[in-house]
Amino acid sequence: MVSARRFASDEPALFKSTVDFIRHFSKVPDPVVAVSSRESDVSAKIAWTLLGTTLFQGIDYPAFVSVLSALQKQFPGDRLWNLPVPSVKEIQSCAESALEGYEWKLLPDVPGIFWSVGLFVRRHGNMLEWLNSRTPEGIWRDLGEIYFVGKGNPRPKACAAIYRLLIPAPIGLGLGCASPKRPAPLPLTMGARRFLAMLGPARDDSFADLKPEKKQKMLDDYCKILSPDCPYVAAHALQFYLEWGKNDFICRESTCRCAKCPLYEHCNNAVRHD
Repeated sequence: MVSARRFASDEPALFKSTVDFIRHFSKVPDPVVAVSSRESDVSAKIAWTLLGTTLFQGIDYPAFVSVLSALQKQFPGDRLWNLPVPSVKEIQSCAESALEGYEWKLLPDVPGIFWSVGLFVRRHGNMLEWLNSRTPEGIWRDLGEIYFVGKGNPRPKACAAIYRLLIPAPIGLGLGCASPKRPAPLPLTMGARRFLAMLGPARDDSFADLKPEKKQKMLDDYCKILSPDCPYVAAHALQFYLEWGKNDFICRESTCRCAKCPLYEHCNNAVRHD
């Protein structure tokens, strides 16, 4: 399989278009951070970012934002972790009402995830102090305590939480942590997976057949080339590639149905205009 650097060298026009795509979508707010940033207290911002990151699976972006916004409105701030915690019925009813008939397989697990994040906060105390005392590796390990974040390696949800906590707005909260021994892995979102398979270094191979570690390395390597100063910016932007929005793919909605998309000439999913 061709390396990320070789691919960028062999496909200069596509590479430039991808850099322009990233520049455009780096301005699109992260859906989790957009909600958690509404909290005024930093600990609450962190806690709600952890909850949002864990919940954000198997659901489209608009429906997810509706659910997380509804939960935050009904159980704001420290109600996420202070005792007594909301009941199963309260949490599930709130989420179900926000979905308005949208089918989400994770709905029965929402109370368990809500409580698990609350327990995590009670266990570790002040969230800002916890964050400042941990390296990215330490954060990654600790997040395994939360239900549904995952135990394997790599863990996409843990990676996504780290980038949302550490990277400046609108991508993340821009908070600090202890000096890392090595950079944290980038979030391998579904949008990034699609991009790597369709327009990235795995274009001529079977991305689905790669081992998880190779998929992660491909993303890390390519994003470092696309955005050398901050690879997380590239990973953030790629999450919006062919991801469903309100009425169409987010990338289409943000580029006049592909007419103003930098990838227009390269993407087989682009809406063609005369």
